[in-house]
Amino acid sequence: MTACCCTGRGGRPDRAASPRAYTLVEVLVVVVVLGIAAALVVPSIGSAGVLRVQAAVRTVVSDIAFAQADALAYQQRRAIVFYPESNAYMLAEVQVTMIGDGQTEVTYEPLLLRGGPDDRYIINFNDARFSGAEILSASFDGESILIFDELGGPVVDPAGDEAGSGGSVVIRGSGSVFRVNVSPFTGQVSVEKIADE
Repeated sequence: MTACCCTGRGGRPDRAASPRAYTLVEVLVVVVVLGIAAALVVPSIGSAGVLRVQAAVRTVVSDIAFAQADALAYQQRRAIVFYPESNAYMLAEVQVTMIGDGQTEVTYEPLLLRGGPDDRYIINFNDARFSGAEILSASFDGESILIFDELGGPVVDPAGDEAGSGGSVVIRGSGSVFRVNVSPFTGQVSVEKIADE
């Protein structure tokens, strides 16, 4: 009687293929890599709120610069009207109308912005892009309106020529408070972080 032995490659007998298992070292390497990835991702998820507040501050700065440049380019007064109670602001053309006896009437006509509410240049910080950002205050010569004359300089009165003394907008969010300062005469804009909450 002859015994038959099936052989595999190289003359070795075939064995049933056993499933390959992970070694303890391989499992530990995967756990360490996942831990490092989580340590990198979690802080950036937490900083999303900070990025939104910084985006709000950058938007205010760029809109102030735009209003100043627009006043200079069109030789017409421009204003940024802040509404801290609504957490919004509007860029507007200043329209001064004589109504008799030396009296004037001032209106602020919103500039156009494609995609804005009714295509008006209104920025609302309650929008998801700025979620968490809040306009605490805006003060320019005692008002919440920043007005640029035809030369791009801040002025006190929409119809007058008296130079403004500058002012600031305070924005809070994600544990930080920022102040956007506007210099008198030049309208130069600067930003400072004034508090961590």
